[in-house]
Amino acid sequence: MTKEEIEKNIDEQVSTAAKEFRAGFEFIQKYPKRVTIFGSAQAMPESVHFKAAEELEIGYTVATGGGPGIMCAANKGAREAHGTSKTIGLAIGLPRQQRINEYVDDVILFEHFFVRKTMLTFAAEAFIFFPGGFGTFDELFDILDLISTRKIPRVPVILVGADFWHPLANFIRTNMYENHASITKDDMQIYHVTDSLDDVIDMIRRAPLEPWWKDAD
Repeated sequence: MTKEEIEKNIDEQVSTAAKEFRAGFEFIQKYPKRVTIFGSAQAMPESVHFKAAEELEIGYTVATGGGPGIMCAANKGAREAHGTSKTIGLAIGLPRQQRINEYVDDVILFEHFFVRKTMLTFAAEAFIFFPGGFGTFDELFDILDLISTRKIPRVPVILVGADFWHPLANFIRTNMYENHASITKDDMQIYHVTDSLDDVIDMIRRAPLEPWWKDAD
């Protein structure tokens, strides 16, 4: 490629990403009272974690990646919670197209993973993580790092499913904190592992509801 072609390609990529960011921010700011739920797209309806996500009645807008598995369960639970919750999906275009679940009230489709992840992690009242794969871990550690470095406020980060998350919490404490001192003791207070949906709801309802980004510099 020539220098001119490279520069043109860069300009096109920057322009496309900028348009996606603008559309994403405009989309999610329509739903200021929002909780983001993450989890595996592979989870099946008979899974205990799928059922827990389906039973979670928050009363806030529920944002997910809009796909199947835990995302579908969370959107379905919100949709069927006596009309108390809106459900939104922030979906991603993939080579093997992932179906957008039928329980989202509003949806936006992204081409870039990094834009979508920014939207999922932007200004939620809380983040709830059910068991998942590489994407779920990527999103979890991104949020933990943002809170640890004070780039976003310390809102609740709740890991639902002790059977899945306790081994990770033990690794963080033993290997990262005690053996290698790569995190602080306070960093381990950012997240909370639980199996209790009542605990989840209580933590969310005690979180501040002010739209903090409006006052950001």
